[in-house]
Amino acid sequence: SLAKRHGINIVGVDIGGATTDVFSVFDQVFNRTVSANLGMSYSISNVLAEAGLENILRWIPFGIPEADLRNRVKNKMIRPTTIPQTLEELQIEQAIAREALRLAMDHHKTLATGLKGVQQERSISDVFQQQASGTSLINMQCLDLIVGSGGILSHAPRRVHSMVMMIDAYELVGITELAVDSIFMMPHLGVLSTVNEQAATDVFFHDCLIPLGTCVAPLGQGKLHEACLDFEVRGVAQRRLDVGSVKWGEILLRPSADWDGARLTLTPAKGVDLGLGKGERWERELSSGVVGLIIDCRGRPLDLPTDQTQRIDVLRRWNHSLALYPNPAP
Repeated sequence: SLAKRHGINIVGVDIGGATTDVFSVFDQVFNRTVSANLGMSYSISNVLAEAGLENILRWIPFGIPEADLRNRVKNKMIRPTTIPQTLEELQIEQAIAREALRLAMDHHKTLATGLKGVQQERSISDVFQQQASGTSLINMQCLDLIVGSGGILSHAPRRVHSMVMMIDAYELVGITELAVDSIFMMPHLGVLSTVNEQAATDVFFHDCLIPLGTCVAPLGQGKLHEACLDFEVRGVAQRRLDVGSVKWGEILLRPSADWDGARLTLTPAKGVDLGLGKGERWERELSSGVVGLIIDCRGRPLDLPTDQTQRIDVLRRWNHSLALYPNPAP
């Protein structure tokens, strides 16, 4: 209903304890998938098995023995109602959530591709390893809005946690707005919309949806520390609200609570593509959010160092730039 009403492409994700559901509407074509063994408590061991230890470790900004990580995962599985009590536990849980979200989206892309017409025989491992192809109905470059739901996203200690988990998991490109469903009502409102679409939409916007902000992420990769893009935000009467430059390898957060209706102008460096073509300038109205504007010039795909010390250093710099955790500056 939301996609039809506003003419936009939307992804909704609901990550629970046992399953992760992904809903999408691209070009008014609706798809829904359920990843029945990807969750944050009862199915958390399956996330570890499917993602692999290395893919989870890459998001953890401190050293941890593999056996310790496995024990923590198994304890969460047998005590599914426990919540993180320390910062380290929170960071581990959010690292696992990134991989659960990624795997569920890979699954969704695979099945959406299958719906296009050509039947292909695939194994379970193919579902999680297949890369998005040009025939997929799910084109993340055309995504306008992503809405997250489920405890790990809706009840994160800081809203920026939810926003960054989705940015990292989906490696968003172009310009994408992000939001969360604060009270887990998306499934219920979906049923209500079949009876009273207007009532469901009103409740969704007024009681459930919390806009987080906007993510800007250029396509591809560039040379570390070289110029990537310039940005400028102007408000009423062309009053300049913010201006700056971002280099490749950096990620920047700008609070935008008072920017509703402001104009965002993005000027990419030569050869940089924001989705309109290399070097093409982008200007659009900016929606406010409780987190703000995130300009992500870390490159796509995200490429983290394989060396543990270097990787931890990179993660801590990113976390500090986004004010994710109360860590000291690197």
